[in-house]
Amino acid sequence: MSVFLGYILLGLSLAAPIGPVNAAQLDRGIKSGFFHAWLVGLGATVADAIYMLLVFVGVVQFIEVPIIQTFLWIFGFFVLVYTGIESISGAGRITATSMRSSKDSHLKSFFSGFFMSLFNPLTILFWLGIFGSILAKTVTTYGTSQVILYSAAIFIGITVWDITMAALASTLRKFLTNRLLTIISIVSGFSLIGFGVYFGIQAFLILTS
Repeated sequence: MSVFLGYILLGLSLAAPIGPVNAAQLDRGIKSGFFHAWLVGLGATVADAIYMLLVFVGVVQFIEVPIIQTFLWIFGFFVLVYTGIESISGAGRITATSMRSSKDSHLKSFFSGFFMSLFNPLTILFWLGIFGSILAKTVTTYGTSQVILYSAAIFIGITVWDITMAALASTLRKFLTNRLLTIISIVSGFSLIGFGVYFGIQAFLILTS
């Protein structure tokens, strides 16, 4: 049981650091409520599951190809910058009353988190690098039969954090004034753009190395 709980904590550790997905969850939760924020996290979790599956079938060497890394950095740059600009441009049009009738679709929230995580090289590095090592150790220490159980524990940790973030964001929106809501949307937007610029710099460094 202690090992199982350890893997749950690993999932929490993966999801907890403030990054693009958490910033997007806060932004979407404040604007559209709990369910939309949770869908952003769910989309990111589905992307995590894809990479976990890739680790199982073994594609680490493929991801290590520089041109593939460059593509991922560049695509992540465009996804994050676009999402950040959208958040900033819509900040002035959102009020504490209008956000309760947000027209954002559920699919848009889901795919926002999905693509943000899918093309986030930091996520890729974790799943194909760190998790690959953890997986190898798990198979060696506990046997293949335990791999699925402990992988599920990781996703439990991720899900707990996603629900926590969605609840926090949807709770905060009840106490926000229009001015504070606009400021948070702008800050969230610049945060996402900042991550995007970082991704763009990484792509540039690979191209010029």
